[in-house]
Amino acid sequence: MIVNYKINFSNEIIIFKQYLSTKKIKSLLKILILITLSIFFLNNEIFSKYFYEKYKVKELEIRNNLKLGSPSQNEFHIDNTVSIFFKNKEDDFFNEVDAIIYFENQFISSKKVEIELSKSNFNLVFYDGERLILNENEKSKTVFDKFIYTLENKKYEELLMDKDHYNTKELISHDNKEFQNHGHNRIFQYFFLFLVCSISLKIIFYYKKKNNSFVLISIFFLVLFFQILNSYLLYLLNGTQLLDTSNYYLIFIVFLVLFYYLSVKILK
Repeated sequence: MIVNYKINFSNEIIIFKQYLSTKKIKSLLKILILITLSIFFLNNEIFSKYFYEKYKVKELEIRNNLKLGSPSQNEFHIDNTVSIFFKNKEDDFFNEVDAIIYFENQFISSKKVEIELSKSNFNLVFYDGERLILNENEKSKTVFDKFIYTLENKKYEELLMDKDHYNTKELISHDNKEFQNHGHNRIFQYFFLFLVCSISLKIIFYYKKKNNSFVLISIFFLVLFFQILNSYLLYLLNGTQLLDTSNYYLIFIVFLVLFYYLSVKILK
């Protein structure tokens, strides 16, 4: 709408017409509208889904790491449960490790240790080392190739799949009703964007009055109004029995027709 206002206000459309026919300019703008719709569709269905999933995995990894704490000056202390002293860190491994497990009076010396996730807990996996146990129940010294110690009091957060992890087809076929309704709403947004683009084309070529800014503001608030109504319909669809999917589609078709009709009336 800002572009439309700029083109009409500065009479750039008149300059375009000196070099291109109206038909060619319309074809060019239709191509731009098609590109806009395509980018919107591809972003919703492919790119947004892919990058959102990568972002959530990374966010989850950071949050889980924060639960354990962070190494400082070649020392890694996990609450009052375990202390790890290491020479250096490479990727996910701590090298040349000495560790103390306080509650069980265990002393471990190993070549390396890594932190892994298993089921719902964090595991400390030690490789190639010795373990010394000195407590009331056991006094022993053992050599191991691999030793796993589970931090049972540390639960990691699992990745929960929300609506943004799915494309429209997957949403509609999902078992969760709220996910299905979100998929139906995406279909509405595609049609709604198409109408807004069509109105945009009409503003550029057919609207000649001087109060262009008022008209554009009116159409903007009309867009906002119908989006608010659609949000309320989605709320009814998710949370009440007052509306079902077939009625939602019927109402959103009425919305689209009404939006287009009112927009055209404003432009006259």
